[in-house]
Amino acid sequence: MRRTASWGLAPRLLAATVAALLVAAATAWAVTALVGPSVFRDHLAVSGVVDPAAVLHAERAYADAAGLSLALGLMAGVLAAAVVSAFLARRAARSLALATAAARQVAAGDHSARVPAVGMGQEFDDLRLAFNTMAADLGSVESGRRRMLGDLAHEMRTPVATLEAYLEAIADGVQPADAATVAMLRGQVVRLARLAEDVALVTTAEEGRLAMRRAPVGVGAVVDAAHAQAAARFAELGVDLAVRVAPDVRSVVLDADADRLGQVLTNLLDNALRHTPAGGHVTLEARRSGPGVALTVADDGQGVSAEHLPHLFERFYRVDSARDRTRGGSGVGLAIVRAIVEAHGGTVGAASDGSGAGARFTVTLPVVVAPSYLGQEEGNHGARSR
Repeated sequence: MRRTASWGLAPRLLAATVAALLVAAATAWAVTALVGPSVFRDHLAVSGVVDPAAVLHAERAYADAAGLSLALGLMAGVLAAAVVSAFLARRAARSLALATAAARQVAAGDHSARVPAVGMGQEFDDLRLAFNTMAADLGSVESGRRRMLGDLAHEMRTPVATLEAYLEAIADGVQPADAATVAMLRGQVVRLARLAEDVALVTTAEEGRLAMRRAPVGVGAVVDAAHAQAAARFAELGVDLAVRVAPDVRSVVLDADADRLGQVLTNLLDNALRHTPAGGHVTLEARRSGPGVALTVADDGQGVSAEHLPHLFERFYRVDSARDRTRGGSGVGLAIVRAIVEAHGGTVGAASDGSGAGARFTVTLPVVVAPSYLGQEEGNHGARSR
């Protein structure tokens, strides 16, 4: 068993081919020895040869010819099998060697390794495609992990450095621990806590472990709650916030977590507020979109260049890092939006006509409850209350 296990691909392929040839040769010899003579005698009898000496001579000639033919055929088959097996084994071994080398590169951390096309059939092509896709995905995951860790460290560095500097100043007696200083320190702690909560939330959601308390909820109720929560902030910064909900959409009911959808709209409105100057306008709109409902937050603020649009929903991605950090964004708000929306079976996308032309963020959610359900439920609640 150990000797067989140490064989390479070429000896194994040759041994299998030779074994098949030997079985075929043994079968042919058995048929020739057992069936051939009787059939041969019958033909001699039909042809009129009845002389025992002639029949014996003919049978010997038949046996010699059959044996020689089988021997030559077996030799030719073994030789051909050896040549073909060696050729195929060499190509297969070379292909496997390329795959092995690429796998070792990936295992060593080089995710740029790829297996080239070898022309060994559909099975090898499928293996190559699967491996290259896996390597590309691993490279993307690793790149995202490194970027996330770097961005997370950068996000934490500022509040931690501020806390350290003020605590040292207080300890040295340079800075008094008055109410303003304590409030500032508490603000930095809150910033760190919010960052930790946001990262934990988006990680949990992307891993499919986000707790959801789904229940029938009206689109109008979700939009009104988000507007009520954001109105004061918009008024304080001098940005107009308008809400547009069609009557037929307001009555549509979703099977969703109302708190999570509220978080989605709050994050989108906060993002719009950060990038819209005073005197600007932001619109929260709900409309039908095919079989689902589309919730859109549009602003006439800074806008987004085309090269940034595909990356807006990545963790810690910012179009203008310095400006966003000064305005308090954690860099994971849009990533949280995407994770929550996808957990509801929906999609989210961003569009912009370019820098200075504003931006539009659209959340599309499937409608799984009939619009009449809301009126029926309200009627039931009214009947129970009476």
